[in-house]
Amino acid sequence: MHTIHIPEALNDFDAHVRRDALRKVCGETRFPEPGTNFNMHCHSFFSYNAEGWSPSCVAYVCRAQGLCAAGLCDFDVLDGLEEFSDAGLSLGLRTAVHLETRAYVPEFAEAEISSPGEPGVTYIMGCGFIRLPDPDTAQARTLARLRDGAQERNLALLSRVNAALPAIAVDYARDVLPLTPMGVATERHIVRAYCNRARTVMSDPAERATFWSPVLKCGTEAFAALDANVPKMEDRVRNALAKRGGLGYIQPTAQTFPLADDFIRWVLACHAIPTVTWLDGTSDGEADCERLLDQMTAKGCEALNIIPDRNWNLSKPDEAALKRAKLDAMVNAAIRRDLPINIGTEMNKGGLPFVDDLAGPVLSRYADAFTQGMHIMVGHTVLGRYADAPYVGARAQSEFTDRKRRNAFYAAVGALPALSLSQAEALSSAGPDKAFAMLADAAAKK
Repeated sequence: MHTIHIPEALNDFDAHVRRDALRKVCGETRFPEPGTNFNMHCHSFFSYNAEGWSPSCVAYVCRAQGLCAAGLCDFDVLDGLEEFSDAGLSLGLRTAVHLETRAYVPEFAEAEISSPGEPGVTYIMGCGFIRLPDPDTAQARTLARLRDGAQERNLALLSRVNAALPAIAVDYARDVLPLTPMGVATERHIVRAYCNRARTVMSDPAERATFWSPVLKCGTEAFAALDANVPKMEDRVRNALAKRGGLGYIQPTAQTFPLADDFIRWVLACHAIPTVTWLDGTSDGEADCERLLDQMTAKGCEALNIIPDRNWNLSKPDEAALKRAKLDAMVNAAIRRDLPINIGTEMNKGGLPFVDDLAGPVLSRYADAFTQGMHIMVGHTVLGRYADAPYVGARAQSEFTDRKRRNAFYAAVGALPALSLSQAEALSSAGPDKAFAMLADAAAKK
């Protein structure tokens, strides 16, 4: 990743300030020609970004680094959808917007899937949301329930941790919500609030070491190095407070998260793409990738999301060999089913790579499949937004009964150069049918 200047205003919590900042950098920056790299799974500060980046900043940095496409993916919210889409048009960056959450899968009630230590619970995504649901619709009410459910879980976690650690008790409104732009906090915001609170009430490092050492199960001498490394400190505190075995953790039940079937129906109603998420293939629920994909596609999932870096970039040879084999099996299972594959690096914790190395010795063998998946997500977004023809919509189903042909068409549209503001306006003015014909003709000529 090249060093670039990121104006602070791009990450201001005020949307008007961010918009003006983006307009300014667009006028002042000479961007490189788009290359072949992309990152289709980037969290923003609307859920949690390790650098505190807004959707505008994510788009700007991706474009400044020469990426050809980027996908926003926040937890439980679509607050960044319009901002990220507009930023892409201003910057000349292909974009798509996803949403990630956790859901319960009754068929895996006795097996861990992608949420470690939590049988029946899976991470799951909707990919390529085209626009926000209209107010006062069932889709809008479901989106609000995702937000409300996250807050209820946060408040319950806070209550348990405050009872266990009263010396650093935090107040949700005072200490947590100011860390977010739209009042949607995650576990990572809560952890940061506890770390901040400890530094406030215990300004003496020795006092903090005495307090944290038994909680984090480390010696006071080791704590000094940990306390100086904010990302590592926060990860350690998160494990001690919020993850399985932590002071504030409780085992989820079938009622803790929405049912996967209900989430999938909502995603389809929003004309987005229900997407299986895969961790690393080592859990009981993921060990048989064929069964997992069969089960989830039967429910309506139409794509697969993978975070490749954690499946190959490992220091222990035995672990690396196992997870690379699992990755190979899952990618090839998806290819056999013609499932688009969405990839990215998340950007929600320190130390993650900015972009996957698709030219490297491991991921290069999957570069074509991953690139097609990116193009499909972009093509779906463009066709859904301007031509009323999302990948999962009636027009796509009737015109492309064969999934392979549908993939090829949507990928061809997604491979077109990024839309400019004037091109987007022309497509909007043309109306859905004419816009579809314009995009199809352009893809055919490319």
